[in-house]
Amino acid sequence: MRITLLAARKAATPDARSAAAGRILAAVAELLDTVRPQRIASYVPVGSEPGRGLEKVLPAAMYPVLLPDRALDWAGGDLVAGQMRLLEPSGPRLGTSAIATADLVIVPALAVGLDGSRLGKGGGSYDRALTRVPPGVPIVAIVYDNELLPSVPAEPHDRPVTGVITPSGGFECLPRHPG
Repeated sequence: MRITLLAARKAATPDARSAAAGRILAAVAELLDTVRPQRIASYVPVGSEPGRGLEKVLPAAMYPVLLPDRALDWAGGDLVAGQMRLLEPSGPRLGTSAIATADLVIVPALAVGLDGSRLGKGGGSYDRALTRVPPGVPIVAIVYDNELLPSVPAEPHDRPVTGVITPSGGFECLPRHPG
């Protein structure tokens, strides 16, 4: 499933990705107006991941720093080139537990099921980080339209998301019943 989803992302034209990014950023801005979070933890899109430009609508967010053990540290500040060829925040490191202080968490996903199950890339970094998020804090995944599916494989350690943003559907609370 991961291989198929990644291939579909790479096959999308730059124009299609750009149009999707604009609609996603508008949906994120609308979500912020509704939720009014004080502290946000968000991912930094890489490659063909949806959400290009999130830092424009989330300038004060905490962003992840991938540690050698694949855990996620968090920091704020401008995004700069990091050690692992990823953009990472330039501010002081806040520690792996800083995600627990967020009142909105925006995460990447390869796919999301209507029940809130999240399929990541398989490295486990976000699965481990999400265990630190207190119950009741919204966890929102951003995916392309074709990546919101009736179901996705889930393991016992996977933490579900409570919402999803797609280019065509905007923000939607989960779980949703198929049909």
